[in-house]
Amino acid sequence: MEKEQIIGRTISFVKEQLAGAEGGHDWWHVHRVYQLSKEIAAVEGGNLFVIELGALLHDVADSKFHQGDETKGPAMARDFLSSLSIGNSIISQVIFIIENISYKGGYSSLLQKPLELQIVQDADRLDATGAIGIARTFNYGGYKNREMYNPSIPPDLNLTREAYKNSKAPTIDHFYEKLLKLKDLMNTQEGKRRAQQRHEFMELYLEQFYKEWNSEI
Repeated sequence: MEKEQIIGRTISFVKEQLAGAEGGHDWWHVHRVYQLSKEIAAVEGGNLFVIELGALLHDVADSKFHQGDETKGPAMARDFLSSLSIGNSIISQVIFIIENISYKGGYSSLLQKPLELQIVQDADRLDATGAIGIARTFNYGGYKNREMYNPSIPPDLNLTREAYKNSKAPTIDHFYEKLLKLKDLMNTQEGKRRAQQRHEFMELYLEQFYKEWNSEI
């Protein structure tokens, strides 16, 4: 099967799996990460086929929506790719991306990341910042019925990985616990370049949010 056909089959598979998904983690999130990954790869290099497959399959079964099970997504992706008779080397690289892309509270035991993982991870993190990142954050907060903001519940900047996964804090806290940290966690130069403006927009948004909350404007 040609690479173009495999990509097409993968897109169809992901759309089917994510039908009806929460709006911040649906097909359109995957589409944006897919497009960003290709654009970053055009600057940084890497195996484009692995990058495309990793981007498309990275959230096929996000553990947040599967009782915290971090094995479901990689297993589904492996079964799907194996059904297309893709070589084991490619499958292993794609699964490695899926297993290691998540923020997980900012904790990572990886000393070195393959370029392909760096690129897809940067694309995924870019989609968690800027205007779209803000929209996704509030959409997920509403999905989980969380408070938008509560001045009596300050953000915890030193969450453990488990505490991060289980947090029920107000949505504004999430900006400080994750979103505003992402700029300095980008892997590639292109990722860092793109993250800067998105980061600045989030800072402006928060400034405006607090002014409105405090009836200053």
